[in-house]
Amino acid sequence: MHQFLSNGTVTSVKGFKAAGIHAGIKKRKKDLALIYSATPCTAAGTFTLNKVQAAPIQVSKELIKNKCSVRAVLVNSGNANACTGEQGTKDALAAQEYCAKLLGIIPSEVIVSSTGVIGQLMPMDKMLRGIKNITSKLSDDGGYDASEAILTTDLVEKSWAVEVTLSSGKVTIGGICKGSGMIMPNMATMLGFLTTDAAIGQPLIQELLSKAVNKSFNRISVDGDTSTNDMVTLMANGASGIEIKAGTEDEAAFYAALEALTIEMAKAIVKDGEGASKFVTVTVKNAKTDKDANTIAQSIVNSPLVKTAIHGCDANWGRIISAAGKSGAEFNPDKTAIYFDDLPILLPNYQAVIDEDKALLVLEKDEFAITVDLADGEATTTWWTCDFSQAYIRINANYRT
Repeated sequence: MHQFLSNGTVTSVKGFKAAGIHAGIKKRKKDLALIYSATPCTAAGTFTLNKVQAAPIQVSKELIKNKCSVRAVLVNSGNANACTGEQGTKDALAAQEYCAKLLGIIPSEVIVSSTGVIGQLMPMDKMLRGIKNITSKLSDDGGYDASEAILTTDLVEKSWAVEVTLSSGKVTIGGICKGSGMIMPNMATMLGFLTTDAAIGQPLIQELLSKAVNKSFNRISVDGDTSTNDMVTLMANGASGIEIKAGTEDEAAFYAALEALTIEMAKAIVKDGEGASKFVTVTVKNAKTDKDANTIAQSIVNSPLVKTAIHGCDANWGRIISAAGKSGAEFNPDKTAIYFDDLPILLPNYQAVIDEDKALLVLEKDEFAITVDLADGEATTTWWTCDFSQAYIRINANYRT
């Protein structure tokens, strides 16, 4: 059993401190965050599948691959440190080393992460001064400042914690994330950092995080772009004294809470999508296989034609079934039905039963659901997306300026 805590964050978890400051990488807003555990943690991570990967991604992937014990996550916004070559790697390592030195730990205990403009060298004088400043500002309630410091085009901070009741007591999972544009499945311009006071060994912690990410962050789309910098990490410091063991009821309960938390985080990213005015839940049901269901759902949530129709409140079901058809998944279009919320739009054998007035009432809402019933099997999946607006174009046409 689990429940979300009011005003939860990564420092709602026992043994974790955090901070967020303005280091000068961005002109005015907070741009440097640090999450720190008083004791060593096991850690897991998932990373962007983009072939072009930022320097901090390469550094942090190596730590996770080697199952290093970690103590801290250092994150800057305003500069991606991507496509910066050998110098970018040197800068990421220098930031990692300096942060470790000030915290009294070793460099491999510091995960590094960046987000922002691609192709610009990190202003290391500002970065190093910021690290010196932030390490002295760690606090038990600093998770809120950290959640603010990782934002780029986001309009709101994104921060949660959930308490999980297990057989021998309670543990907590906290999370912060950022993301607004360049969002699609298999990671995108999104960062997510999770903490827990449960004790979880390797490889179980990686298994749990990867599974949760596939059910949450890998089922959202804002614009179908995958970035160079995306990562989600989970640190477990064991401060609760409660161990999660594989194959137990405690593992199942912990995972259920982790999945619920990552879904909330993922949905918040879509709701804060660049220029978004509508949040849409897309369910594909009764597919032959899970793969077919997810392939079709991904094609629908990534379709610019579907997303612009949503923005314009146009009940254009043809765009939805066309997106399903181009996906490459196996299904019989003749059997397919489409619903907006509970309102039937298309029934099998291409019976267009759409009531335009009722459909408009659904499409005008800030949040609604699209269901595609394939009547071909028992597999079902749910994804989340938003509309494409003129504001999205304006934001991204002027991103560097």
